[in-house]
Amino acid sequence: MATLPRVVVITDWEMPDLPERIRALSSAHGAAVGVQHRAPGMPFRAYLDSARQLSALCAANGTPLFVSGRLDVALLCGAHLHLPEQAPSPEEMRPHLPAGRWISISLHVDTQLGRAHGADLALVSPVFAPGSKPGDTRPTLGAAGFAQRAAQLPCPAYALGGISAATVGALRGAAGVAAISGVLSAPDPAAACRALREALR
Repeated sequence: MATLPRVVVITDWEMPDLPERIRALSSAHGAAVGVQHRAPGMPFRAYLDSARQLSALCAANGTPLFVSGRLDVALLCGAHLHLPEQAPSPEEMRPHLPAGRWISISLHVDTQLGRAHGADLALVSPVFAPGSKPGDTRPTLGAAGFAQRAAQLPCPAYALGGISAATVGALRGAAGVAAISGVLSAPDPAAACRALREALR
C-alpha cells in the first residue's frame, strides 16, 4: 500500500505559471507531496486538458494527483479523487474507482463527521484564516478545534486554511497539511513545501 503524502497542494489556475510551479514541486518532493486539481467554474474540456497536463507532470516523479469533484476526469487521468462538500459520499464513489485509488474529502467547520466514512483522508478547514481567501468570514477551528475534529475522524486529518511553517507547529493530530497560497504563492514553492514537511516532523 502506498504511503499518503504529508503535504497536499491545491491548484490555483489564476497563476499563469502554475504548471511550472507544480513541475518544480513534483521534481523536488516526488511522492511526499500530493497535488489536488481544483478549478471552480472551469469548462469541462479545459478542466480535462488541465488534469491531463498535471497528470503528466506528476507521473514523472511519482507525485499523487487528486482530481476534485469529477470521477470521470479522475478515471481518464488515472488520478485519485477528491470529493468537495456537496459531492456524493466516499462510500457511494468507492465502487467506481479502481483498487488502490485514494478518496479525499472536504470537511468544513459545520460538516457532519459521518461524511468521512470510507475516505482515505479528510481536508479539514478552515483551521486558520485562509491566505487565499482574504474575504473569508467563516469561523476558524483554531489548533484546538482541529485537534478535536481530528481525534473524532475515522481517517487521517489534514489541516487546511492559513497553513504555513509557522502555524504547523501549533497543530496536534495532523497526519498532514494542505495549502494553496502558502506554497504556490511563495517565491520558491519547493522550498515552502520543504519547510512544511520539516515543521510536520
